[in-house]
Parts: sequence; structure tokens; C-alpha cells
Amino acid sequence: MTTLLMKLYDLIECEVVKRPSQYIKTPYVADVKMADTQSTLLAHTASLGCCGLADVGAKVLVGANPNVKAKCSHIIYLSVLDKQIVGIHPKLAETLVESALNNNLLTKLTNIRQYQRETTIQIKDKVDSRFDFTGIDKDGIPFIMEVKNVPLADYEDVTSKERKKMDFSGYDYNSKVAYFPDGYRKKVTDTVSPRALKHIRELTMIKKETNVRCIMCYVIQRNDVNRFTASVIDQEYRTAFKEAVSAGVEIITMVVSWNQYGEAYFIRDDLPFV
Repeated sequence: MTTLLMKLYDLIECEVVKRPSQYIKTPYVADVKMADTQSTLLAHTASLGCCGLADVGAKVLVGANPNVKAKCSHIIYLSVLDKQIVGIHPKLAETLVESALNNNLLTKLTNIRQYQRETTIQIKDKVDSRFDFTGIDKDGIPFIMEVKNVPLADYEDVTSKERKKMDFSGYDYNSKVAYFPDGYRKKVTDTVSPRALKHIRELTMIKKETNVRCIMCYVIQRNDVNRFTASVIDQEYRTAFKEAVSAGVEIITMVVSWNQYGEAYFIRDDLPFV
């Protein structure tokens, strides 16, 4: 039986009609139209258009912004596809991991002694970052865990140009590869997320020089996948991922399933990775 990790309440089904918003000219804000009343709301979209999952025409589930003073009354949390609901807000991933820890669901981190959120670690000329989780495992060994949200998946991890030439009609719907990272960048040679690249490189360095357990946790917020990979879109991150694994950085690939009621269920934490 799957375990409920979290629930988002009072979600509203909407369609993204304009991003950036007509009223606030930033790509992090969108105008969304409510499905039932056709009224328009101002919604924050944390991950830009999320490669189409929160761009114009996308069906999304939004919730009220807990910050009542914010200009955006709502936040886009989930994207609704034909057969899948995908968690796209990055902060959801951290909450889901904390719930998994508290429910003792992560096989690499069972019965841990303690943990804390958002720890800044500084080592002169080597490390200067805030990591999502630090703690002590059941054997008394310290660990550092960085969490990355993975909302994107397709049948093959290829460039968008190559994908357009491929025929996936014979593929099983649930045989997609989840990949990270992908997103906007000024040049195709740029890394997608300098922050994500910095995190994995620093964890690799810490692992090489200490006995601290260093963990990358990729939270795949969809269940139509059967494997995970560091994306070919970003060769710099892909290389860093390979180096991290070779150095002993542990990889957790946690799959979460969302439904239309805003409920997120734990599926597994050992999705095979390439």
C-alpha cells in the first residue's frame, strides 16, 4: 500500500492564458483562467513555463498563496496532462522528502537519529552552499542531502529537435525516462542550472575528502516513468553526475504519484538510473 506524503487543499483547475502576465511583466507570473467560472487569476509559477507544463495552454491546478501580501493571489503547483498529474513547484519536492523521512520510507536513510532543513556549509575555497537536509544516520554517520525536483519525462532523453523526428506510437505510456535538468538558458552551451551544478560538484568534493554521506535525491513527481537520467541537454551537469556517482555520492530516485484531489503518494525510492 502506498503512503500519503502530503495533500494540497482547495486546488482550483485552471488554464494558463498568458505568461508573462498582462499585469506583471515577469516570466514567473502568469494569468490563469478558472475552468468553472472563466474568471482570471494571477498565479506565481516558480519554474518559468516548466518546458510547457506551466506555459500558455497548459492545464494546471493552483492553490491560494499563503502570503496574503503577495501580488499573486495563487500559486501553480501541479500540471494536468491527459493521463498524468505532475508536480512542478520545486518546493513541493523538499516537503515530500521530509515527509518520506518522517515516515521512514527512504531505504538509504531508515531510522535516522536526527535531521534539519537548510544547512549552510562553508569550507574555504571549496564549499559555500545551503543544502536541503543534513543529519545523522542510524549508525551515527553524518549525511548531507540535496533535493532536486524532476517534473520532466519523455520516451527518450534526446534534444527537442531529435524528438520531433521520432515515432513513439509503439511505446508503453509508462516507459518514459525522467530527466534532469532542462529549462531555459541563453545559449545551448550554458548549463541549465548553475546552482544545481554547484551543489553536485560540492557534494562530490565533500565525499572525496570526508566520511560524510553525500546524497542527491531526485524527486520525480510523476509515475509514468521507468528510469532516470542526467539529461543530454546539459552535458556539463551530466558529466558532474557521472563523477559524483564514481566518487560515492549516493543517488535516491524517489517517485511520487499525484491525483486530482491534491494528494501525493510515495511510490518508490529506487527508480533505476542511467
